[in-house]
Amino acid sequence: MDAAQRQLSDQIDQATQRLIDVARVITEPDLRAPSLLPGWTRAHVLAHLARGADAMRHLLVQARTGRSRPAYASAEAREADIEADAGRPPRDLTTDLADSAMAFRTVARQLHDDAWRVQVRVLDSRPFPAYELLTRRLVEVELHHCDLGAGYSPGDWPAAFAAMKLDTPMRSQREDRLKNAASIQAGKLRPPRPPAPWHPHQRLPGSWLGHK
Repeated sequence: MDAAQRQLSDQIDQATQRLIDVARVITEPDLRAPSLLPGWTRAHVLAHLARGADAMRHLLVQARTGRSRPAYASAEAREADIEADAGRPPRDLTTDLADSAMAFRTVARQLHDDAWRVQVRVLDSRPFPAYELLTRRLVEVELHHCDLGAGYSPGDWPAAFAAMKLDTPMRSQREDRLKNAASIQAGKLRPPRPPAPWHPHQRLPGSWLGHK
């Protein structure tokens, strides 16, 4: 992992921590409430993020080993997994989110330089080099955090992410959230509930990296 990739990985760590800090205080009723994505609850968004981390990890493993490892078995399987996982209780969803993120991070941090140039693809997408997965994961976490409708909005994005040059469709997806920033900000959880106390070396529901 070169310096630029390490910087992206660090940004993913920070974005994931912000996301988990919110996910771990969403109560059961709020979890089943609609998100800002049509037809999805907040639980669906969290399940999608967990399965997305798994899918990207599969592609990194493919790049490392040279053996075919599709991101998803099929589009139908992807939707079925999200639907099933969205029914899990809050703590299980948060644990799944953190564990899938850590598994992706572990493989990414250990990937050798040549593997980052291996071409991979998600379902029927165009092939792309594995190093793009870091940007894709960062975008996925930042945008879908907004989609939770839990008070995190484009105004909360770090300057580095807000200014990052993105290819289409990621660029247009970020622009869509910017256009809807007012409605995103209005979606704060009610009533607000602060995170539970966290102690060093506690894995869950504290910091997923073991530190803050």
